[in-house]
Amino acid sequence: MTVTEQDPFKNIRPYNDDEVADVVHKLLATPEFISAIGRFRFPRLSRYAAGLVGVMVRFALKRQLAEVNSVAAMQDVIATYMQRMINGTTHQLSYSGLEQLQLDGAYLFISNHRDIAMDPAFVNWGLYHAKMQTVRIAIGNNLLKKPYVSDLMRLNKSFIVNRSAKGIREKLAAYMELSSYIEHSINTGHSVWIAQREGRAKDGNDLTDPAIMKMLYMSQKKQGMSFSEAIKRLNIVPVSISYEYDPCDLMKAKELQERNSTGEYQKSQYEDIDSIVKGITGFKGDVHVAFGEPLVADYETPEALAEAIDQAIIGNYYLHVSNTIAAGGAVDGAEQDKQARYKARMAEVPVNCREQFTAMYANPVKNKHKLAQG
Repeated sequence: MTVTEQDPFKNIRPYNDDEVADVVHKLLATPEFISAIGRFRFPRLSRYAAGLVGVMVRFALKRQLAEVNSVAAMQDVIATYMQRMINGTTHQLSYSGLEQLQLDGAYLFISNHRDIAMDPAFVNWGLYHAKMQTVRIAIGNNLLKKPYVSDLMRLNKSFIVNRSAKGIREKLAAYMELSSYIEHSINTGHSVWIAQREGRAKDGNDLTDPAIMKMLYMSQKKQGMSFSEAIKRLNIVPVSISYEYDPCDLMKAKELQERNSTGEYQKSQYEDIDSIVKGITGFKGDVHVAFGEPLVADYETPEALAEAIDQAIIGNYYLHVSNTIAAGGAVDGAEQDKQARYKARMAEVPVNCREQFTAMYANPVKNKHKLAQG
């Protein structure tokens, strides 16, 4: 696949409308994709009748995707799966701050990062139901080891971030391409979602990496623009995503415990994929997504911008009962069922991981207190 001057981001961008039908056809003809969907939808039956499940899945997908020939049509299909997931894994999903945004605006949404797939999915769900355009999603190529996974994500408006670049020159080229693509998207009226840092905040401390802010400026710095002017043009909106329960909390606690005790942690081959599946299918309880006000002040440095994003994300973060209990706070009588749920979840955590488990839920409370105290 060659890159042309007319389409300089062809290798990393989401698929366009005129590419959707061919990609869908290719996916339906990929046995590994059909098998993966079968294991996801029918885990038990797939063990004993994989062939039958494959036939069922291919038939159902062909029927469902027969008329999908545009990005918008694909988004509507994904919305049906999203609704099913919400019904099965959440008690209540709520939003705030959407009224501060223009319906036809193009924004760079920068959020805290707790879940690989669900963070941008919940952001998109709120925008979708507010009749706003959904976002283009930044996703690392480390998660796209299978071609069909890459195709599936790019059908869902994801663009690829090269995290496997080696050496200074290759890394700088990757950062410049990413910076240019984000600028291009905003300038052409397409909103973008990126996380405030590379990798999830496994300990519950939501902190923005200034290096991400430097990356955002790279393409515009080349044009001679000042940092503050460039940042204003990106229409940055901080977003706080809070889960009553993180489906991957135990996995994260075990990783943190091992790092603390041995100084390192080695991921298993398919751990990221396991995290994605668990994040989608696991119990989340209540979920709140808070859209902050667009950042319009003059930020002279990446560090100043990162601090402003931190203040907005922490300040708007919705504290659940799980956070209050973990931080040692009291809950009122109306929340006793949620308190019991927290205790039941804690009982499943190995004793040697409970300190890390508690900290990841308590740290948002502590960070809010620190922010309030200046």
